[in-house]
Formats: sequence, C-alpha cells, structure tokens
Amino acid sequence: MASASSRVDAFALFVPVVVPLMLGGGGYAAYKVDWKTAITHFLTGPGRTSRILMLFFCWFNWKNLPFAWTFRVFYTIMYHHFIRKSPPLGPRALYKPMISTTRAPLLEIDYNLHKSNSTFFTDLDVSRSHLVSYLLRSTMRKLTHNTRSRLVLDPKTKEPVSGPLGILLGAVTCSFKKECPPFKQYEVWSRILCWDRKWLYVITHFVPKGTAKPTEWLDPGFRGVKVRSGQDATGGWERKIIATAISKYVFKVGRLTVNPALMLSDGGMLPERPGGWMSGEAQVGDESVDLSDVDLDKDGEWDWRRVEAERRRGMELGSRFHELDKAHDLFDGGSQGALRTAWPN
Repeated sequence: MASASSRVDAFALFVPVVVPLMLGGGGYAAYKVDWKTAITHFLTGPGRTSRILMLFFCWFNWKNLPFAWTFRVFYTIMYHHFIRKSPPLGPRALYKPMISTTRAPLLEIDYNLHKSNSTFFTDLDVSRSHLVSYLLRSTMRKLTHNTRSRLVLDPKTKEPVSGPLGILLGAVTCSFKKECPPFKQYEVWSRILCWDRKWLYVITHFVPKGTAKPTEWLDPGFRGVKVRSGQDATGGWERKIIATAISKYVFKVGRLTVNPALMLSDGGMLPERPGGWMSGEAQVGDESVDLSDVDLDKDGEWDWRRVEAERRRGMELGSRFHELDKAHDLFDGGSQGALRTAWPN
C-alpha cells in the first residue's frame, strides 16, 4: 500500500512466525540483561554526554532513522489487520478521512528551515496505509486466500485466480501551499476521492494539528461513530492547509486487475445499487442515471445515489490527474541532445 511492491500476503507468514520469534528473543534478552547496571553505566560511565545526546537525537528524529519507514508502514498494516480489527462502518464512512498525527523532526528540515517537500511522500505512505487497511481489511484477507474465498474469478475459465494480492501505487502528485516549521505537529487527512474500473483515487490534506475539528470521529479505535455535539468544522482552516496530494492505487490478484468497486462492495462500504456497481460499459455502474437532484453539501443518508454522486464529483478531479500519464510520451531518449551533470549520481 505504501509502494508499488506491497504484498499483503506476506503477513500470513510474518505474523504467526516472525513476530513470536522477535518477541521471544527480545524477552529472553531483556531477562538476561542487568538493567540497573546497564542504565547506571549509560548515564554515569565514560562518554555519557555523547550517549545521552545521541539518545535525545534519536528520540526526536526516530521517523527518519534507518528502517523507521518500514516499521511505520508495516506496523500500520498489522495494527488494522491483527491488533485492532474494528468492523467497517459502512457507506457512512466511505468518504470520511482517516486522520494520523506526526511532526516535522530535524532530519526533515531543508535549507529553508522548514519541512522538505520530498519528506511529504513518506507521510503519505503511512496515511494511505491507515486508510486502505482499515476500510478494506476484510476484503484484503479474502483476496490473500482467493483460491478458497473465490472472490475474484478468471473471466475466461471462471475459476478463482491464484497469486499474491498486490496493492500498487500507480501515481502520486503533491501541491504545496504553506511551509511547515521545524518540530511542528501536523495532521494527515486521507480519504477516498473516487474510483473507476482500474484505479482507486485517494486525496490527502496536510494541516496543522488541531486546525480542523471534525463533527464526527470514525477512528478505528471506536466501535461506532463518536459525535462532537455543538462543534463546528469550519474555522479558518482553509488558509492553513500545508499541502494536498492525490494518489491512485490499483489492486491485483496475480496478474489480474481487481475492480475497486468489488473491493469496496465486499468490504461493506457500498450500499445496494440497481444493476450493481460494476455494470455498464465502464464497469462503474449505470452512468446515465441523472443525479443532479442530489445535494452533496447537505447532510443526508448515504444511499447509492449519494455515493455515486460523490464518486462522479471526485472523478472530475481524478480524471484530470489521470491525464498526467500522457507525460510519459514526452520522453524522447535525448534525440534532440541532452545535458549531463558533472558528477554522475
């Protein structure tokens, strides 16, 4: 979910085998260590100043240490799949954002003394993993064992498709609006924007922590919806958005592409729709239905008409983002010459 090579089925081996070995080894090592002597030596022994400073440096910059990105992404997926297996909240939660909080440590600060633009993409990996793992957990587990669940069938043989489940990142773009100062806490809001036959589009907003106050909490830690009575979601946050990104995912079982509507429908995120969500020429349902009477700016029941109207509104932006794929055609292989750096990378 974080990169173009994410494989969910690896957890089928990782969790029951590797995790117990790690916990057992760590527990045995902790049992054998004389912690009182070790801590005393660490705080009072020769070179203590350097060790203590290094400890503080690592503490405040842990998200940029070696393997920290791997831990953040894998822990996120494991959290939703094996630790906090909350049931989905249905269509009401389909377009709700998943909020995660982090900060800009020293190692993410560039020469302009604010968060480097390149570091936003690691936060996007974690935020998208939170969202997709939570909303599609049950479907992802089925597709990991598709030969048994028979959720995805080969269109030619009508037999279940075999192969690993892949959730592949097809593209991501990020527009930067305001700087993020050092050590500033900020929130990453990711939600589903729309989908078509192949791609699931995710939109992400970076905002300072506490800037926006959602009227409802759909946090996976709750067994239901938490409502903030009397709270107003507005309050000047429009001028405080740090950055906005759009990403697109494709789901595959083996070499076969899975319709995102199947992922969402099986996970209980889509309401019943006449003709289904994968009918029509574009396999996204009947697009000839007139939905102009649906007012998305007013609160209402998330029936199929409202869900489809929101999907179509999101596709107005998603389709333009998809057009960026044509930029590949601009590469000419240097037929008109090229410039070369003095030192090869």
